[in-house]
Amino acid sequence: MKAKKVLQIALALDFAAWAHSTQRRKGGAREPYINHLTEVARLVAQATGGKDHKLIIAALLHDVLEDQALHVNYAMLVDHFGERVARIVLEVTDDKSLPKAERKRLQVVHAPHLSRRARILKIADKAANLNSILHTPPRDWSAARKREYFAWAAEVVAGCRGVNEWIEAVFDERLSLGKF
Repeated sequence: MKAKKVLQIALALDFAAWAHSTQRRKGGAREPYINHLTEVARLVAQATGGKDHKLIIAALLHDVLEDQALHVNYAMLVDHFGERVARIVLEVTDDKSLPKAERKRLQVVHAPHLSRRARILKIADKAANLNSILHTPPRDWSAARKREYFAWAAEVVAGCRGVNEWIEAVFDERLSLGKF
């Protein structure tokens, strides 16, 4: 990978770490949120053979508009990382002004209409979330809630399929482990 692309990825990692610095995962370990972002970026990098640095950058930033709207906006992403990256991030961003149930429903509805890159990112994100639930689930989540999340994630991913066999297989493997 060329030096400029590596530098852009490092800048995105730094930006994501800054933007999410006070955020923790919901899981029992309460690990720093950046761990989720780096897992998603790693999965995207593996899925693309490291050949799509813009998608890797978008993976690092995929939750920044949704979770850090007070500090980060779309124009800021365009200025720092370009229009393509910002568009991918926007594609996978939920509208937090909507009720949670509606946001979840819309993810299922919108999944088949996402760009190829956004669908790969969405599958990687869901695979990472399944991994977290399997290894460090939120302490207050019952087995039924875990099953519900796995079923919903499978619905979202169903609309994203056909873009990358490798990431789909990772998701499917994690999904198969969710016997709660």
